[in-house]
Formats: sequence, structure tokens, C-alpha cells
Amino acid sequence: MSRMFEHFRDPKLAKRVVEKIHDFAPKHDIVKICHVCGTHEWTITHFGLRSLLPQNVEVLAGPGCPVCVTPASEIDEAVQLALRGVVVACFGDALRVPGSEKSLLDAKAQGADVRVVYSALNAIRMAEKEPDKEFAFFAIGFETTAPSTAIEILKKPPKNLGFLVSHRLIPPAMELLLGIGDLHIDGFIAPGHVSTIIGLKAYEIFPKAYRMPTVVAGFEPLDVLLAIYMILKQVKNGVASLENEYVRAVSWEGNVKAQELMQKAFKIVDGEWRGLGKLPSSALKLREEYRVYDAHEKFGIKINRGKDLLPGCQCHLVMIGKIKPTECPLFMKACTPEKPMGACMVSMEGTCSIWAKAINST
Repeated sequence: MSRMFEHFRDPKLAKRVVEKIHDFAPKHDIVKICHVCGTHEWTITHFGLRSLLPQNVEVLAGPGCPVCVTPASEIDEAVQLALRGVVVACFGDALRVPGSEKSLLDAKAQGADVRVVYSALNAIRMAEKEPDKEFAFFAIGFETTAPSTAIEILKKPPKNLGFLVSHRLIPPAMELLLGIGDLHIDGFIAPGHVSTIIGLKAYEIFPKAYRMPTVVAGFEPLDVLLAIYMILKQVKNGVASLENEYVRAVSWEGNVKAQELMQKAFKIVDGEWRGLGKLPSSALKLREEYRVYDAHEKFGIKINRGKDLLPGCQCHLVMIGKIKPTECPLFMKACTPEKPMGACMVSMEGTCSIWAKAINST
């Protein structure tokens, strides 16, 4: 571990911040802070940060796992392609995500050619080496991974490769949470990775229009504790502002070049989120000039309607912070990391998966 990261895990500094959190926490009212990042949830759970907070300060896990929010219908599309003989290239954590009936791992077990890759570039190189086969890259992720998909599309990849685009945008999901009547939120911790791309400015709407304290944070324990302190300070002072705890990586404008790449390759459209329905202006779709690479057009995929949740699965409630994983009747019973029934139990960024690993490690 570098000395910088040691600094962000310094127990003495953490103790001082925790003392400040207790000083600024209200004496009676409950304060609910929501993050929207799987890595934040890992840090909070792995380092036991919730146990350091006052009892009336809660940190909720929002829809910050890209694999978890991918609707079953889009998993079904990838499965359909694979079973039709198209080589499907995907990230490793997409392999086991349940579709309506099958996962890509199930399709692979039936003989389909499903390959795990680290980037779109890996899929392109495969397609170039095997020109006699048809390939499809399953492009999952938030604004963090969308630029890497965009740049490969703009380079005009081989014609035997299509893109099954399943990118989603974080700010619309944060707005969704504020529209849920019985879900009370007092502040947002915005995701660090996404924010390096879209910048601090993308969250202006939350303090301005919704009077919602919002802090962009990094991923070390002190990052998260400082973000909680900054939000509590705003709450106590009766203000709502946009602050940047993650100044070492996030700027106001963000990565302008990455934003330009996304704008050139994609247009913003309404998008389905697993178990949450259709969110306005929350998904990316290839622009018309690149439709030759659209797997829907190229391979004629058609899925009428996916089944996002198996009976008893409460993933949709976990993803919006309404319940904890332990409140789902299937958690660590019918649904385990070895045999996941819900998408939240699959990815390393899924809240249920993170909690399950924490339980297994104790």
C-alpha cells in the first residue's frame, strides 16, 4: 500500500473524523445519507464504518452497481445471441447475472461461445483474429466505462463485431430516489469513479433544485467518513451545497475528452433499470451513423419483456436502499454467492454480494 493510501486509512485521523461526525449529528432526528456506488458500499462494509456512526445516522446503499441494474431483457438479448452462434464477449461479473430464464453462464454450459474480456478492445482483437465468426460485445457500465466503448466504436471496428450497448447514467437514478415518496434521504455521497468522467458540475441540480446536500467522495475509509461529516455539517447548518471531497481525482468539468467521445458515439435515451422501471434520459444508444455496429440491428434481436425478479427476490428494494440485504427473505438462504437468485448477489459491487462476503469472513 502506498503512503498516500496509508494516510487515508490512518486510525488516529479516522477517530478524529468520527468524533466530528458525532459532534455534528443531530441529537434526536434520524439522518439518512445515500451513496450510489458499489465500491463505496464495499469500503463501508469491509471496514465496518457503519458501526462507528451515531445510531441515528444511517448510510443507505443506492443503485450503484452497473451489473445489478442491467434489466433481465438485456441479459436475455445477450443469451439469445450466444445461443444463435454469435460469440458474446462480456465482463466477468456479467456472466452469472440472471436473465428471465438463463444467464450467460447457463448459455455457455449449453455450448455457446461466451468469452470474458477486460475491455471492448479485447473483443475487437478477437474479432480481427477470427473473421469467419460473428462477435458481440456486451457493453455494461455507467459513465466510467462508456468512454472506453465509445472510443472503439469511433475507430470503426471490424464488421464482424456488434455492440450490445447497456450503459446507464447515474444522475437520473439519483433523481429517481428523490421521487420515491416513502424513501427519505437527507444527503447524497456521489460516486468517485463516475465523477472523474462527468465532473462535479453534473450534480448541481441536487442542491439547487432539490435542496439536497451532495458530496463527491473517494473510496478509502477516510474519504467516506469525511463525506459523511461534510453532509452532516450541511444538515446542521441548514444549507444544501455541492462539495468535492475527492479533490485528488475529480474536477468541476470532469474528463472533457471522455465526455466528447460519449457524445459522438451515443445519444441519451430513456432506459429500463432492473426492477425499477423506465428512467427518463438514463441510458445510452448508438447514434444513427454507427447503427451498423448496433447488435440489435445487425443480428435482429427481439425480446418482448424480461422478468427482472424471481419470486421472493427483493433486489429492487435493496438497490434503492429501502431494505438491507438481511431483510430479504432469500438472503443467504435460497440466494447465495454460489447460487445467486438476484443480480445484487452476483457482482463484486452488488450490495448483497458485499454483505454476504462480510458475513462469510467473520
